[in-house]
Amino acid sequence: MGKIERQISEGVTKYYWYPGEKIDWIRGVLTLLGGGLLFALIYVVTKNTLLAAVVAGTAVQAVVGAYLGRRDAAGLSEFHDPATERREAVIDGTRAAWRGTLQGLLCAGSAMLVLNMPHTGFLADWVLPFVPSIIGAIAHSGGMLWERLAQEVTAPEAAAAAAEADAEEPTKELEAA
Repeated sequence: MGKIERQISEGVTKYYWYPGEKIDWIRGVLTLLGGGLLFALIYVVTKNTLLAAVVAGTAVQAVVGAYLGRRDAAGLSEFHDPATERREAVIDGTRAAWRGTLQGLLCAGSAMLVLNMPHTGFLADWVLPFVPSIIGAIAHSGGMLWERLAQEVTAPEAAAAAAEADAEEPTKELEAA
């Protein structure tokens, strides 16, 4: 949760809360601007708005999907036990719901963008609107896998330390006997 603090008067501070962190909002705006620039570039080169919408929507979905997948995997590894830490678990669930809502809105928006471009035919009506969302879902899974693999890098070190501790335990039992 982000927070903006404003000093109203001495001893009085007003807080404004917003979902997400400031850096996430900046990344989101930059991603959308990059998608808009990619749309303009492809339109200038090809003079085809349908192709430009599909490629730009797919690029934005891929970047956002990978980022949100990494955030979801990191959130899962840090999820609090709902029975003991209710407030933290609610915060974790709210963040996950916010990320899911954003990704769903982006999928719907990119499909609407593709559908509203001048086009004709079965491919343009029924296949191309799904391409950005499918690529976004694959990128989301790839982002989760990437984050999970980054977490697993430290696992061999922990396994080696656990094996070393297990090796010392029988010797201590023998010394005690």
